[in-house]
Amino acid sequence: MAGTASTVRSWLLLEDPGPWGRDALRDARLPERVGLELQRRCRAAGVRPLLIRRASSNATADGLTCFAIRSGPEPPWIERTRLANAAETLDLDMPALGRGVRPGFEPVEGPLFLVCTHGRRDVCCAERGRRLAQALAAAFRDLTWESSHVGGDRFAGNLVAFPHGLYLGRVRPGEAAEVGSTYADGRVPLEHLRGRSCYPMPVQAAEHALRTHEGFDRVDDLGLERTEGRRGVSTSTFRTSMGRFSVSVAIEESAPSFLTCHSLVAEPAPAYRTIAIVRRPDLDGGAS
Repeated sequence: MAGTASTVRSWLLLEDPGPWGRDALRDARLPERVGLELQRRCRAAGVRPLLIRRASSNATADGLTCFAIRSGPEPPWIERTRLANAAETLDLDMPALGRGVRPGFEPVEGPLFLVCTHGRRDVCCAERGRRLAQALAAAFRDLTWESSHVGGDRFAGNLVAFPHGLYLGRVRPGEAAEVGSTYADGRVPLEHLRGRSCYPMPVQAAEHALRTHEGFDRVDDLGLERTEGRRGVSTSTFRTSMGRFSVSVAIEESAPSFLTCHSLVAEPAPAYRTIAIVRRPDLDGGAS
């Protein structure tokens, strides 16, 4: 699963109880053309919009919950507000959010969990996601939301842990509480990690390889310093508590497989093979 998270840095989450069609914003029961216009503005600004709904039976107050999130690579954050209606999202400064500027809502310390349950997009997400969402909500009642399509249907149950934007896949309901508690404690559930969304996919794969090789399990144990690609090889250098490491991965293709539950044809997907993990001298003479 390493290196399969969508590359997203800025997010807008809008509460909508559903139902959601195959294209959530286009097919949801939002006021006329609001979904399409919101989709257009988010795409232009580099913001990922998702529809969310309560995973628990908590009664929802008047209005709609809306989250603005920046998942990195700078220090991540979450802000929350209440909107009278979906059309108020069109008043938000989407280009600013795309640049990582806080909108000035109420700060949220986190964690916040999204579980993809978008069954009209892929039945795997409904069958596996809903049971996962219920189990996670039992442990993190007010912090768990169902969401529209996040990507990677074949890895359902999928959840995204914020504020860091960690994509976690193949999480079973019986693992929900442990996985959630691991992240809430500031650690990465490595056996489920698909990648951190603020990084390109080859960097996600390199981070996973370094964490596994050196045992870095704290979310903030490492940060990306630089990355470069040449002739099918991506090399990423990370700052860590043990110094600087460079990780090289070859960009290849997997064997053909069915990428979604409704796929009719097996297809290859990008795959990453670790070539080298090298500890680098620190420029300042000490661990960075």
